Amino acid sequence: MKKTLVISLGGSQIIPDKINYSYLKKFKKIVLKNLKKYKIVIVCGGGSLARKYIEAIKKENLGPYNQSLAGISATRTNARFLSYFFGFEPEWGIPHKMRILKKYLKKRNLVICGALEYKPDQTSDSTAAQIASKLNSEFINLTDVSGLYDKDPKKHKGAKLIQKISWENFDKIMKKINFKPGQHFILDQKASKIIKKEKIKTYIMKTPEDLNKFLNEKKFVGTTIGG
Repeated sequence: MKKTLVISLGGSQIIPDKINYSYLKKFKKIVLKNLKKYKIVIVCGGGSLARKYIEAIKKENLGPYNQSLAGISATRTNARFLSYFFGFEPEWGIPHKMRILKKYLKKRNLVICGALEYKPDQTSDSTAAQIASKLNSEFINLTDVSGLYDKDPKKHKGAKLIQKISWENFDKIMKKINFKPGQHFILDQKASKIIKKEKIKTYIMKTPEDLNKFLNEKKFVGTTIGG
């Protein structure tokens, strides 16, 4: 039986501003190559598209619920685009509910989705963590930094990568950050709670090359949470 993996693909890697074509081309090649060994669920983030939607909703003085719905629609737009990019038949669509996702996964080795049904205070990361919990799988988060650092690597040149951290210590860091729709951090607060509670081994990394190393049980650049 094939091992199932859940990959949260950050919107920052799909559409930071323009479509990140070279990244997605490599990502597609690596995912398809490894479907011989794995069943994979890709959960797409909203990225700049979500943040633009959310900013417009804010300007209308509408609250977090409407902002979150706008963010969810962006993740689904990105997921539909990615499904076309992977050559899926248009009529397949993308799952919006867990039971549909499970149904698809029985028939295929690859399922692509965005956020599922609305839940407060979560991003596509916590959707991915919930899916990993339901499928009893490991969880990979592909984002625009190589993992968890002791300082923000975009602001501090000497920031050091933390290669391994416990679920408990990671959750302590996350509890210090207040949630807001469209937030941009390596993993959201609800996802942290889920992986801690369910003991889901989680990996944060940046590049398709490191994903390929991980899938082939080689040393990769990134952060391992738990285990």
